[in-house]
Amino acid sequence: MTNKQDTLSVEDASILLQKIKTFANELGFQQLGVTDTDLSAHIGPYQEWLEAGHHGELDYMAKHGSKRWQADELIEGTLRVISLRMDYFTDPHSPQEQLNKPNKAYISRYTLGRDYHKLIRSRLKKLIQFIREQADSYQFRAFVDSAPVLERAFAQKAGLGWFGKNAMIINRSAGSWFFLGEIYTDLPLPLDAPYEKEHCGRCTACLDVCPTGAFKGPYIVDSRRCISYLTIELKGSIPVELRSKMGNRIFGCDDCQLVCPWNRFSKPSKESDFTPRHKLDNSSLLELFGWSEDTFLQKTEGSAIRRAGYESWLRNIAIALGNAPKSPEIEAALQEKTKHTSPVVQEHVAWALSKYN
Repeated sequence: MTNKQDTLSVEDASILLQKIKTFANELGFQQLGVTDTDLSAHIGPYQEWLEAGHHGELDYMAKHGSKRWQADELIEGTLRVISLRMDYFTDPHSPQEQLNKPNKAYISRYTLGRDYHKLIRSRLKKLIQFIREQADSYQFRAFVDSAPVLERAFAQKAGLGWFGKNAMIINRSAGSWFFLGEIYTDLPLPLDAPYEKEHCGRCTACLDVCPTGAFKGPYIVDSRRCISYLTIELKGSIPVELRSKMGNRIFGCDDCQLVCPWNRFSKPSKESDFTPRHKLDNSSLLELFGWSEDTFLQKTEGSAIRRAGYESWLRNIAIALGNAPKSPEIEAALQEKTKHTSPVVQEHVAWALSKYN
């Protein structure tokens, strides 16, 4: 990218930004904000988080160094970051009900539909095409969890919301049930005001409800104890002392969002691609445990769930079955999986079966 700050008048840039926001809304984004690249206020806390080892085995969180907070190091010449949010919550009534049924499988709401990476990236490309039609001499690069980008920090600076005590970005009119995407550009758009005020007040509901005690304090998540990390990112054995705390959560965890008072203001997403597939919002543990690898790959095609892999899928469900009320059907299903070729699956099935001794 090259710096072209003096080739676009302030008035023209302001008019262009309004056009961009209007088109982004037509593409299904609920909000768009623009910020500069200065994340100096966020660097210290992030480095402290890494030094404490709270990223666990997420090595990519550390290996890119300052590129993660220096946008122009990642993409040379970056002057602005366009931050966007897209609501994904489709049913405001079912999550807690599903979570309260120990024989049902709880899957984090963000992953019940089509893989958001593909959907949002496609929409961002359309937005970039639109902007280029208005300002074709500038450069753009879209990101959706695809590069070392401190997306939540940019979202806060762009005015999309504040950092909640659960480390999520919270918006007064949408809660936290939304995805984020970014566009790095050298287009000198006007800046939106950052979201400086914090509206959590004395509330600690998110910190108190965490099943595994993953919060080390407000805004600080120890990934090594977070169920989302354990069920999705961590490969191999899940620490024994955390298994009984995982309940029926087999892919991700939404507890800290479900109790957040601000999420009562969220509105169901109108995005059809986020509609739950294959009844994954209301499936039994036994049904999902019975999936073959071919069935797993078929049912999770185009879904973010596939990234965990079949081995981790069975591992997670084995734990949930060990936490479920005892039954002959569960014991029989677990016994059947003792023959599985994966040592990881065998280990967690044995743990679940130990509840029957």
